[in-house]
Amino acid sequence: MTSLCLLQAGTIPANAKPVIGGVAIAYFVIVAIIGIYATRKTKSAADFFVAGQGIGLFTLAISAMAATLSGFAFIGGPGLVYSVGIGAVFIVLPAALTNSMGAWVLAKRLRLLAEVREMITVPDAIGVRYQSPTAQGLAALAIVLATVGYMATNLLALGLVLDATFELGRGTSIWIGAAIVLAYSVSGGILAGIYNDVFQGILMAVASALVFLFALHSGGGLEAMSRTIMLHDPAILAPFGKLTPLAALSFFFVFGLGALGQPHVVHKFFMLRDPRKLKWFPLLMTCALFLTLLLFVGVGLAMKALVLAGGATPLATADDATPTFLLRYTPLPLAAVVFSAVAAAIMSTVNSFMSIGSAALTHDLPLAFGTRVTNELRWGRIWTVVLTVVAALIAQQSGTLVAFLGIFGWGLFASTLVPALAIGLNWKGATRAGAIASIATGLVITLGLESLAYFKMFTFPAGVTATAIALVLSVLVFFVVSWVTRDTAAATLAPDVRAVMDA
Repeated sequence: MTSLCLLQAGTIPANAKPVIGGVAIAYFVIVAIIGIYATRKTKSAADFFVAGQGIGLFTLAISAMAATLSGFAFIGGPGLVYSVGIGAVFIVLPAALTNSMGAWVLAKRLRLLAEVREMITVPDAIGVRYQSPTAQGLAALAIVLATVGYMATNLLALGLVLDATFELGRGTSIWIGAAIVLAYSVSGGILAGIYNDVFQGILMAVASALVFLFALHSGGGLEAMSRTIMLHDPAILAPFGKLTPLAALSFFFVFGLGALGQPHVVHKFFMLRDPRKLKWFPLLMTCALFLTLLLFVGVGLAMKALVLAGGATPLATADDATPTFLLRYTPLPLAAVVFSAVAAAIMSTVNSFMSIGSAALTHDLPLAFGTRVTNELRWGRIWTVVLTVVAALIAQQSGTLVAFLGIFGWGLFASTLVPALAIGLNWKGATRAGAIASIATGLVITLGLESLAYFKMFTFPAGVTATAIALVLSVLVFFVVSWVTRDTAAATLAPDVRAVMDA
């Protein structure tokens, strides 16, 4: 969900670039050191894909937060608040609910499944739950397709950040950004990503909290900003902002339920050392998100109030809200840290996608065809390189194609994985046929509707999204087909998997 207008070259004044560039270089040095450390600890495929199932709860919460937010929290989010108001909060409002559901509905069962069966991926869990290589293969196919789109979107955004800072040209910056993430991902795998996520997540949270304080100061406090906005543009502070109620509630539904099918976050549940500590995950994750999302709301409202009061010129694009505010209303070192935090957020997400995409190609798709790769660690690294090169080539295209692929990726994850995974691990009546049908429905409907919208052959009614339609249809198909084939439910569920679901 990273904005494609992110920090277009020329946004950063020349006198600010040395400071911002210096902080960015220092950040990349730290990333390199972490990557070298992780490489020395990566000895097996389990280390490469699931960090040896040895990370603690705090590490899990911070890394999950960093992978969840991407650059959207710092650029796209404040821009959306600036343009549509409080309605944008419906994207992040379900976070606390999702964290609780993620811990209680998914995390415990996934981690326990990893105790009774050898598994390292989300499609692994689907294959084990339904005793179906076909379901595992379809889930892996959906992940690979969505991962390429998501990676392309984020690599383009990372390239724009680097181009704005170092003026290397967008194409060159994309390849440099891809090489930086690839360098620590291909060597240290998810272990390098986890360690970097903790560093990046802490950086994001601290920077966000500090910027929020400057946002309050710039507008004379929350009360003064509210009065200014109510006087000139009261719709911004309406319950749904400038969105229709249907659009706001659609955001809540899609990002609330759909988040349970985002494998770059769900995959991290396999890595937890002690599943008994999951009861604290919702609290830790919600607190981390709360701190990091202060910038999301604060900067958007502050820039809107400043523009309405005449203290700032209207923005050329809504995505200029964060860069403009940082460079005009915060100390330059803090602005430099936030720009690095944007890169950090993007890199966290890209690394997570590299891991799940390469795991799907190395592990899940071969198993779906009845074979197994002999050296998964080596092939995991090879596929990580291949995926990154393909995504970087697509990112060079920029424009609506990459935006389409990013939106397509989120929708595909949600519509193909939520029913079979999140619902299936909690409902013993789910059947193999229901899982396969729901995953196939998600694939076809998401690709079909998003493609029709992309080629302007179909326009959705206000507030309706392809993701919401595909997710609803996929869930309905899952229930209907499972009910029709309910006689096979018992045979679909292995005794050890049943015991995990009863735990």
